Amino acid sequence: MVAAPAEARAILAGFGSNASIPDEWNSISLGASFDLLLSGVGKANAAGATSLAIAHTAPSRVLNLGICGALPHAEPVKIGESVLATRCLLADEGIETPSGWIPLANAGFPGAIDADSISPDATFNQLLMPLADRAGVIATVSSCSGSDARAEEISRRCSLEGLAEAMEGAAVGLASARQGTPFAELRVVSNRTGNRESQGWDLAGAIAGLQSIAAQLSALVGTRSSI
Repeated sequence: MVAAPAEARAILAGFGSNASIPDEWNSISLGASFDLLLSGVGKANAAGATSLAIAHTAPSRVLNLGICGALPHAEPVKIGESVLATRCLLADEGIETPSGWIPLANAGFPGAIDADSISPDATFNQLLMPLADRAGVIATVSSCSGSDARAEEISRRCSLEGLAEAMEGAAVGLASARQGTPFAELRVVSNRTGNRESQGWDLAGAIAGLQSIAAQLSALVGTRSSI
């Protein structure tokens, strides 16, 4: 599952496919083992498209691929490096109060999700680990961190374990978990989070990194999966 057309093009190129990019919430086959699903950007699109695809195609696994921004960290991820999520945090769902942030899971809402994060499938992660430069928490946000203060706050919400920030992973993970489908999130860093003038974007390099990951995935032989 990818969110944006540029990401989809990278996956198609990595698989050596001449197919057209699917419409949002639609998927195409990449061969015997993989499908490519385009969700559209953001948590609502990601959860809806993932749920629909699982209901219709019953994949054995769901992998959220894409680009991301590097969060402030004692050992920050470099632009162009890939990050495998060990935990996918819903980093901005909750209550902002004068005394601090209250995650949705701790806010007392009836029917709130059991936790503010989703853990990817351990066996699936082990399979993907050789494709990643780093492994750690990826924060899922509705509003990207375009200021240093915001980036540092999201990092704190990750208990300073957060390596990267994106807009879909935890939603894809939650939709997958509710339907009992193993999930993982793997991304390539395209920029730093924080003040926009110092983000250091390399979108072309990140897209090339996604294409390389897709080429490696295309060589894997296994059960039917959904990317």
